[in-house]
Amino acid sequence: MIKDFFSLIFPQVCVACGNALYKNEKSICMFCIYHLPKTNFHTDKENPIAKIFWGRAPINAASAYYTFAKGGNVQHLIHQFKYKGQKEVGITIGKLYGEELKLNEYYKLIDVIIPVPLHKKKLRKRGYNQSEYFAEGLAQGMNVMTDCKSLYRALASETQTRKSRFNRWKNVESVFQLKDSTSLIGKHILLVDDVITTGATLEACAHTLLKIPGVTISIVTMAYAAI
Repeated sequence: MIKDFFSLIFPQVCVACGNALYKNEKSICMFCIYHLPKTNFHTDKENPIAKIFWGRAPINAASAYYTFAKGGNVQHLIHQFKYKGQKEVGITIGKLYGEELKLNEYYKLIDVIIPVPLHKKKLRKRGYNQSEYFAEGLAQGMNVMTDCKSLYRALASETQTRKSRFNRWKNVESVFQLKDSTSLIGKHILLVDDVITTGATLEACAHTLLKIPGVTISIVTMAYAAI
């Protein structure tokens, strides 16, 4: 009764559309779960995200769950997740996508999930790495482990917002490094981030991980923002 009383005064709302949530809904309403614009890129190995990396990095497969449109509900969802502390969003979306990916021929043999790391200064400022929560949800849906320690960001780079494709790549060149990575030898790694635009950050991470003998890299993001 107390919970119902407070929900009348401070209603829980969907992070995507802003409508009130029902009791059995968490962070995202069922309408948005079924109607937010999905890319279905994981069913096509030659999708627009995969093509970003052609000639740049040997990526096994690449995909994103949603299409990102400026001013749309996916942008609002990402903003709430990334900047407003709505961590549950990443876990929820990751679990939903993970359950689809584990049935897909390109992703069913993933061994470990690695989120794109934040530099320790940005991590202290924001308080959390949003990609880790997305990775956690994917891990739950795919029933695989996560590794948030082997890959780290050694240098603090500037924000990628409003940078050109070339400047995005220069901004993250050589900023990622590896700790003890012996446990990753020969593994199929799923590298994950929240949003992909030019792919510069993911490319830099992939090149670092590809220094490990025998690894295979696939990529998944929560959303794809075409430029």
